[in-house]
Amino acid sequence: MDKFWSTIVGAILVPAFNFLYGGATKSMMIALIFFIVLDWITGTRAAKKDNSYASEYGIDGVFRTFFILLLPAGGHLLDEAFGLPGVLFGALCIGVLYHTLQSMIANAVRAGWANWFPEKLLIKITDWVKSELDKKVQRAESRKGDSGN
Repeated sequence: MDKFWSTIVGAILVPAFNFLYGGATKSMMIALIFFIVLDWITGTRAAKKDNSYASEYGIDGVFRTFFILLLPAGGHLLDEAFGLPGVLFGALCIGVLYHTLQSMIANAVRAGWANWFPEKLLIKITDWVKSELDKKVQRAESRKGDSGN
């Protein structure tokens, strides 16, 4: 029975993915999803480390992520509507990827994984993610000890 439902889900999702993101844009979306998963992993570890983990915030994060992943789809649909060669899709993808990378690195630093970066690189990375890191620390402090249940 599982095989049947997997087939049904695939039959629905693959054409929907092609419609929303287009054939040539699949690799960009896969990369974006990959980095979002890394952001989730680092964010969860950072929140556990500083006692700011809140299930309610995490559930909201799932909806935020779904919304964020639909932005490039909207760009692709507008590109198709206006006959543009992927300009809006590319701009939205790169913008989302830029923010996701900043968030992921800031979370990794908060999780205590900064010592895995070479010192010169860490200085450049920390300068790049400083504002994101400050926001995350401030938000974590406000949620500290709140179970969110």
